[in-house]
Amino acid sequence: MKYFSPAPDPDAFDLAGFDLPAFVAATLAEDLGTGGDITSAAVIPADARFRGVMASRDRLTVAGLPIAEAFFRTLDPAVAIERLVEDGASVPAGTELLRLDGLARAMLTAERSALNTVQHLSGIATLTRTYVDAIAGTGATLLDTRKTIPGLRVLEKYATRMGGATNHRMGLWDAAMIKDNHVAVAGGVAEAVARAVQAGIERIVVEVDRLDQIEPALAAGAPWLLLDNMAPPMLREAVALVGGRAVTEASGGVRLDTIRAIAESGVTYVSVGRLTQSAPAADVGLDLSLR
Repeated sequence: MKYFSPAPDPDAFDLAGFDLPAFVAATLAEDLGTGGDITSAAVIPADARFRGVMASRDRLTVAGLPIAEAFFRTLDPAVAIERLVEDGASVPAGTELLRLDGLARAMLTAERSALNTVQHLSGIATLTRTYVDAIAGTGATLLDTRKTIPGLRVLEKYATRMGGATNHRMGLWDAAMIKDNHVAVAGGVAEAVARAVQAGIERIVVEVDRLDQIEPALAAGAPWLLLDNMAPPMLREAVALVGGRAVTEASGGVRLDTIRAIAESGVTYVSVGRLTQSAPAADVGLDLSLR
């Protein structure tokens, strides 16, 4: 039995690599199973209507509201939705994000999927914003990583952008990232970089964890050095050795209490896996009342 229609307008949330109708359909199908929302069907009259307000319970940076709207519109195409803030906004606790007016059954059925999405993505955006604020004025740019939940990378990386970060590579296909295991197999940093250059790869990032690897990497043509697990004094020395000949990225074990000192070393970028790997869900609620 089909419980939902392909209602979301694909143009309403245009995110490269993300199919909004398919995501909404799969998420609702997971929740509805083969029996549908048996609670709402049994308890709520078919013609009952609700008004609802989605609001922040804590200070947060918002992400995911267009997706939440799609859940409600899929189950009630005629639902009236007023978006009160935009994704990327940092708001205090108690801020109203969305106002809804529509069929009660549809609103209750879509509620959890909509909230889960906004809570997860806003949690990532909120944590990202704290890291961005921590390095303000240093000249360094915050990057995310590939440490994402399988299947949700595009959305999670969207959330880091809403928090003020810049996306690193989206996957294994859009840049060569030569790490220690690649170096070990290739026989050295220079050898690994040279092979990537010979393969015609335009974007090459090579990980170095020792200062003596920098010059061989640069000589082989590396345009981007990932300075792995280096303390700020070593990072400053590494940046001086590079002397502007390549992009520099500090990575590995970066925490909120250490990121500013790392950024002040002069690196171009600081990448943080915690943004997507460890962000707690934001506290967002939906209060409903009969109309």
